[in-house]
Amino acid sequence: MKIIVLGSSAGGGFPQWNCNCRNCSGVRLGTIKARARTQSSIAVSSNGKDWVLINASPDILTQLRATPALQPARSDRDTGIAAVMLMDAQIDHVTGLLMLREGRPIPLYCTAAVWDDLTLGLPLVHVLSHYCGVQWHVLAPNHTISPVELPGIEDISFTPLMLSSKAPPYSPHREMSQPGDNLGLIIENKKNGKKVFYAPGLGVIEPHVHTAMRAADCLLLDGTFWSADEMIRLGFSNKKAADMGHLPQSGKGGMIEVLDAITGPRKILIHINNTNPILDEDSEERATLTQHGIEVAFDGLEISL
Repeated sequence: MKIIVLGSSAGGGFPQWNCNCRNCSGVRLGTIKARARTQSSIAVSSNGKDWVLINASPDILTQLRATPALQPARSDRDTGIAAVMLMDAQIDHVTGLLMLREGRPIPLYCTAAVWDDLTLGLPLVHVLSHYCGVQWHVLAPNHTISPVELPGIEDISFTPLMLSSKAPPYSPHREMSQPGDNLGLIIENKKNGKKVFYAPGLGVIEPHVHTAMRAADCLLLDGTFWSADEMIRLGFSNKKAADMGHLPQSGKGGMIEVLDAITGPRKILIHINNTNPILDEDSEERATLTQHGIEVAFDGLEISL
């Protein structure tokens, strides 16, 4: 089983188009050691030709051009994308669907809550009905293990787990969270039992989530913010990390403390906001992660299990 990180940044990418924070200015000017990043998405395959796209970033066309494996060119019109699976309905995870409109109907796997958002709050499904169309396959996650297998994707199972979080700001039920607004995902190689737990938006470590994390061989987890008040201190927002559904890395109960208590799996942060100091590879914060055995994902990172 192979996983390719297509995009490792949070919404807006890095550098963000309108941001002049230390990180964004630094990567543009070359005054800090940092890599540019596109918005968060991964692809999963067992044979290297047929892939599940997990989250459809607005940067999907750039990501496809950078990833030849997703264009196997078996015919005049072809794609390696066999299906799309959504972890939530956030703008940076769904608007890439519009860029796939020239192809065949999109097999789309998502929860009923996400489907409602994409038909009512942000009607992408209606728009796409005038182009390629969408074939919806419902994901019905719960606190038990219920694997899903996808046609054409051999030897891999996908187990969605409910996470506690809010729906996107545009959602009709933004202030009334529904089961399935946000998912984590266990991705298992059925041949050898190796597992990845993927959760790019993770605000609370509930018992069933902790169990999944401990059972994984690799963790791809929310790396959005370093500190709880990061956006407030920089003057970019009046909301804390928790208000936006993210668990910061530092501080009591933060991601570093959580991961220190888990031994065994490879630990990687993804969905990194442009303000997060860990993007600067020479920063003290990045050094702290390294000391704790935690990696920072980058576009093009490949994981084989």
